[in-house]
Order: sequence, then structure tokens, then C-alpha cells
Amino acid sequence: MTVRSRTIPRQIKPELEHELARSPNLGYESSTEVGFVRCLSHGYPTPLARWHYHDEYELHLITSTSGKLFVGDWIGPFQAGQLVLTGPRLPHNWVSMDMPEGGVPVRDLVIQFTHEPLAQASETIPELREVLPLLERAKHGIEFFGLSESAEQHWHKVKGARGLKRFIAFCDFLSELAACTDYRLLSSVQLQSDDDDASIDQIHDVVSRITDHLADEHSAGALAAELGMSESKFSRFFRKATGNTFTDFVNRVRISRACQLLMDSDQQISHICYEVGFNNVANFNRRFLESKGMTPSEFRKQSLNRFRGAA
Repeated sequence: MTVRSRTIPRQIKPELEHELARSPNLGYESSTEVGFVRCLSHGYPTPLARWHYHDEYELHLITSTSGKLFVGDWIGPFQAGQLVLTGPRLPHNWVSMDMPEGGVPVRDLVIQFTHEPLAQASETIPELREVLPLLERAKHGIEFFGLSESAEQHWHKVKGARGLKRFIAFCDFLSELAACTDYRLLSSVQLQSDDDDASIDQIHDVVSRITDHLADEHSAGALAAELGMSESKFSRFFRKATGNTFTDFVNRVRISRACQLLMDSDQQISHICYEVGFNNVANFNRRFLESKGMTPSEFRKQSLNRFRGAA
């Protein structure tokens, strides 16, 4: 009789990074020495490189090596010069694939900051409101292009300053990021909220219904009738609010949920297909490939790499 060894369940959840784990020995600035803007630099490998999340925004500049980036449900390549802003509690990890023997002394230049001080200050300082759309986009992770050299200069200015001078240097950096138009969002679907028309609130309700009930049939015509709109008006407002056609949005939300299940569960791919609302596996595979550039099985295989990186 063959006795099967008990398998150890694979890690499927990101690790929450607590303040107590942020030792100066790992490169962190002491929270007692700086304000809400904190700089960090580290090499690779390091215990800091792992699939994790935290309550702060994190601005991340890669200075050496290349490999795979994992942000939420995004999997893509990175190389030296990449600049990414991740929002609070958005899981992330950079895994170097071409590390020289012995590692590298500096791979990452990082700035962390919290939401509340900026949000509260923007209520009385109108100039700070310029960064609020940037912070909203950061919920999905933002990759900026063409800013690597400038970003490194900004990082050193912030790192070398204290007190008000640090805050000024930080605001100068944020201002450039807020004005940058050459970027892409990395994870999930963005819902924009920059229209005053009351119909946008109705669109938000529709979006919530879609995301809460992915397996249901969602018809633009039926929803338009329910809201008392013509289908053309509904489609126009929906695209303005979400940046997507109705059909594309539903498919993207379903694919995003499928990515989460592929990363965080061991469910069979066929089960995931139906759970997120696709009516056949072939269509699911085709839509997934169009969206992510890889099949669901390859996505699951590559997603396992997000746990690599710790020393």
C-alpha cells in the first residue's frame, strides 16, 4: 500500500507589512526621525522583496536588474528605470530574474507616504488638490514612462532633506507625477468620477451590481430601461464614467476577478470560468488571452513567482 505524503498548502495570500517589522537594519528610516514621508533603499535579494501590502502609498524606482513585476492582478516585465506608484493595501512584488552572483547592493529607491495628511491638508490648501486624481489612480498601480532620470534626482533630494525642506522636495516630485500623461494603470479596472451629471451616480450603482454579481447576465438594454434611459444614452454615459464600453467593462471585471481566483485559490480553471460569468471555457480563454497576454493556466503558473525574492 502506497502512503501519500501530506502536501503543504501553498501560500496564496500577500503578507501585511506592519510598522514593527520596519527595522533600520533593513534600510528603513526611523519613524521618530522623519514625518509622513519616508525614504527607503535596498539591494536584492532582501527580506523586503516578497508578495506583500501595507497601508502606505509606495513610489518605487528600480535602479538595477530586470525581471517580473506583480501588482494586484498585473504580471509584467520590469527593468532598470521603471517607476511605479502603488496605492494603500495593493499587493506587490518585484522579482529579479537576472541577478548577478552575490546580488546587487541597490535595486530599489522607495518613498512611502500615507493618505490622511494629504487628503486632510487638501481641504484647506487648494494647491494640494492637484494630487488627488493621482492618488485615486494609484489604487490600481501606476507605471510612469520617461521619468526615470528625473525620479532618481527627486528621490535623492527628498532623502537628503528633513522637515519642511523634505516636504517641499516631496511636493515637487508629486507635482511632476500628477502632471505626467505618459503612464498606464496596472491592476483591475479604473472607474473615473469626474462628471457632475446625476446619471454618473446611477452608473456607479450599475458598476457595483456588476462587480457584486458577476455570474449574472448583464444587458445594457435592460439596465438602460431600468434607469429610464435610452440604450444609446446609457452607453454614452457608461463609457464616459468608466472609460470602457459596457461589454468591455463587464469582460474586464470578470477577467480581473478570475485573476484573483487564479492567484488566491486552487479552484479548477473551468470552475473559475463559470463563477465569474463566462458561459464557456473557450470564450473565457480567448478573452483572458486578449486581456492579459497569456492563458489562465500560464497566468496561474507565473503568479506563483510573486512569492519569490526573500533572502
